[in-house]
Amino acid sequence: MNIQEYFARISYNESHKDADLQTLAAVFLHHIQAIPFENLSMHCGEHIELDLQSTYEKIVRRKRGGWCLESNNLLFWALQELGYDVCLLGANSYEPAEKSYSAELNHILLKVVIEGTSYIVDAGFGGAYQAWQPLLLVSGQDQPQMPGIFRFTEDNGTWYFEKVKRKHYIPEPSVLDTGMPAPGNIRKIYQFTLKPRDINDFQELNAYLQVSPDTILSKKSICTLQTPEGLCALVGWTLNEIKYNYTKDTDLLRFTTLTDQEVEKTLKDKFNIVLENKLVP
Repeated sequence: MNIQEYFARISYNESHKDADLQTLAAVFLHHIQAIPFENLSMHCGEHIELDLQSTYEKIVRRKRGGWCLESNNLLFWALQELGYDVCLLGANSYEPAEKSYSAELNHILLKVVIEGTSYIVDAGFGGAYQAWQPLLLVSGQDQPQMPGIFRFTEDNGTWYFEKVKRKHYIPEPSVLDTGMPAPGNIRKIYQFTLKPRDINDFQELNAYLQVSPDTILSKKSICTLQTPEGLCALVGWTLNEIKYNYTKDTDLLRFTTLTDQEVEKTLKDKFNIVLENKLVP
């Protein structure tokens, strides 16, 4: 594995002499705008191996994306190579249908410490809840970014991560926009502690997610990528494109239903992904 090859994959050619906040923010943004959050392997007959070499080969050399376990583990390696004080953390994602957090750890994120100050970096949540910049690990403080306002709250050693929802403008309303969030609501994202984890702590989760029929990852093929203006997401046969802050405190949403042939072309044109096996959306 080679850090320069990783930099080429994320189109990063700036200075990286110092393991400072500015470099962290730049590498992170390049990562999330080049590497999609995707579970396409599950839907085209491929097995996902949770070891760094396999992840590197898949994402860097084969120009694929990955889910949180893959994308954040690759970023963890890259930041270590650059000299950052970084560790893996485990999280329990919020499940809106259940109105509760998952009972078991089902997400990983990174904590980076720079000159005694802790930041949370997470390249693996994807969709509209993906932060674009490192987040200061501080309780109760609004942290506005291009995708919206994020915040952490801490209670007795457990940290809660959430985002303030924005209004949506949909030029051609359809059945796809039913159930859209009301403006001003808080979207709970996940809870976590600061206990350091090892990637091998998630081997069982990696195996479970690929065989369980009950998770959203098994029910839907998902590929999302952050763009300079917002977000591009392919879920099944539906392409969602979001432009953040189209007007004040309002995001522009467009939905397009694709054919099987258009799905393959869209993966190449929008996400720079060419699959080796046939995708069944």
